[in-house]
Amino acid sequence: MRDEVVLISGANGEIGHGLIKYLAAQDAAIVALDVNPLDKSLRDMVKTWIVGDILDQILLGRLVVEHQVRVIYHLASILSTKAEYNPETAHRINVEGTLNLLRLAVEQSNWQGESVKFIYPSSIAAYGLPDLPTKALAGKVKESEYLEPTTMYGCNKLYCEHLGRYYNYFYRQLAKDQGPKTPVDFRCLRFPGLISADTIPTGGTSDFGPEMLHAAAKGLPYQSFVREDAKLPFMVMPDAVKSLTRLAEADKASLSQTVYNVTSFSLTAEEIYRITAKHFPDFQVSFEPDHARQSIVDTWPADLDDSAARQDWGWQPDYNLDIAFDQYLVPAIRDRYK
Repeated sequence: MRDEVVLISGANGEIGHGLIKYLAAQDAAIVALDVNPLDKSLRDMVKTWIVGDILDQILLGRLVVEHQVRVIYHLASILSTKAEYNPETAHRINVEGTLNLLRLAVEQSNWQGESVKFIYPSSIAAYGLPDLPTKALAGKVKESEYLEPTTMYGCNKLYCEHLGRYYNYFYRQLAKDQGPKTPVDFRCLRFPGLISADTIPTGGTSDFGPEMLHAAAKGLPYQSFVREDAKLPFMVMPDAVKSLTRLAEADKASLSQTVYNVTSFSLTAEEIYRITAKHFPDFQVSFEPDHARQSIVDTWPADLDDSAARQDWGWQPDYNLDIAFDQYLVPAIRDRYK
């Protein structure tokens, strides 16, 4: 009999590191999939790790044969900045890769006779506010508002949200040989900007915050690619992992929608600078906006309405602004460069 496992795609990324540690502490049998070898510090925490591509149909077919997948955390993607340099490749990985894993989930659901959970992290990139006055007046943006993304990454994420909803409620709705009533139990989080103390920023569009912290800890000045007043919602990585796992653990009957906003605090670039300078008094920042990247940030909400997540499955971040910086981010990033 095949062992029941949790499959994590993109396991070697920022979210994957924290997720593996959490699930391993719960004694989950983890299959970690990534295009790069799994970090050596994580290898003893997983049942097996595989170097492979979510576009590889043969590999995914082998996974179906060898493992009984009960939960899929689909983290693999090409992020916003890199996607703009090669949008067609981003589409293949972000959309076709997601479709491949949804097919895998359907096959597993049919074989097992019950729905496989498919946990999908989306992004504020799915939003597209038309101008700065609208952004200023929008307040806390709900899941159903301003869904006109301006980046390939945002378009990919929004489309995959709809794909998940289709597989959850309407998959093969005209077919006579229906499998389980709900072939895939698709659950999605729309994340704000994420900040990790354990990994180095990778040049994402919302990375002006963590980039400041790392520059300050290294004793270097920082040139910000956004204006002082550029404002986004943020969350630290432990809360990102918490939100994913709490959503996965939630009673299906309590979920009123497939896509949920989650957030913790909102900050402008200048506010991040002032907080950073409090801990690193010699830190200097020059604000020299990159027009293209600034234009993208201007289309993303300054804050998110996560009341549905709070009401349906009890979402509550552990890290407010002060705890996030004073107890998590600054100590760990400072230690990295000692």
